[in-house]
Amino acid sequence: MTAAQTESGRRARLRGDGSARHRGDQVRSDFSAGFTALAHLALTGAQVSARVIDLKSGRALFSVDDHVVLPTAHVGKVLLLVEVAARLDAAVQSKFDLLDRTPDDLVGDSGVWQYLHAPSLPLTDLAALVAATSDNLATNVLLRSVGLDAVRARAEELGLKRTALLDKVRDRRGPDDAPQLSVGSAAELTTLFARIARGEAVNRAVSSRVSDWLALNADLSMVASAFALDPLAHVRSDHGLSLLNKTGADRGIRSEAGVLRGPRASVAYTVTITFEDDRHTARLGVLNAMRTIGLDILEYVH
Repeated sequence: MTAAQTESGRRARLRGDGSARHRGDQVRSDFSAGFTALAHLALTGAQVSARVIDLKSGRALFSVDDHVVLPTAHVGKVLLLVEVAARLDAAVQSKFDLLDRTPDDLVGDSGVWQYLHAPSLPLTDLAALVAATSDNLATNVLLRSVGLDAVRARAEELGLKRTALLDKVRDRRGPDDAPQLSVGSAAELTTLFARIARGEAVNRAVSSRVSDWLALNADLSMVASAFALDPLAHVRSDHGLSLLNKTGADRGIRSEAGVLRGPRASVAYTVTITFEDDRHTARLGVLNAMRTIGLDILEYVH
């Protein structure tokens, strides 16, 4: 298959009319720049999956291979946050419950708790750490408390068939471990984030709590890099923009799902890219493509 045929095939899978407009039929964004950026990545061998919908109408604005299941690294932790919020709402657990970390929970990479002296933290503090810094240690402690089976059951209750948190966080994955921390489809993740933003994930109280946590996320390095928000302080609206998102990064994986509200419109979105992470330029190309989609989203909402 030629490069032209490959790009043509991906264009054929593009869903949504892409004709987002302001009042008066002035073109706002057709997402063509984002599509072109993803098409170029696909021609280099990357797997790409993306979806953007209008939050109010649910209309697809941009979609390519959105039903493909790809590794999403830390994005699956949002399912843990939903389960924790649901337990708090049902009074199964209290926000003041102190959870201890154990040697089996210890893991490196993302997060700050591993660098702190506190051996125990309240349940909601751990959830905030997971949302704000994708804290791996806090994730494992929370997951040990609520149970992976409960998280899976909650995902099924939400109607997710292609999206799951598969395991706790590990420094190394052996042959008996799940091959990935989480997997998901852009279609399901976009719908999930839209439901959270609309107050429809379990119920309004649970959705609101999860939204508040996700608004703390300090990782604006991917799609959200285009929104010009302060990574460490964007809980409140800034220039008419408000964001909640969850990102995932691992070697050869970059993924982000979120909701951006703007003065003119609001969207839910997911972009996941897997690629050969053997060159720094390859990683830069992926991040640049994600930022390009972010610029298309910004043009639509602002």
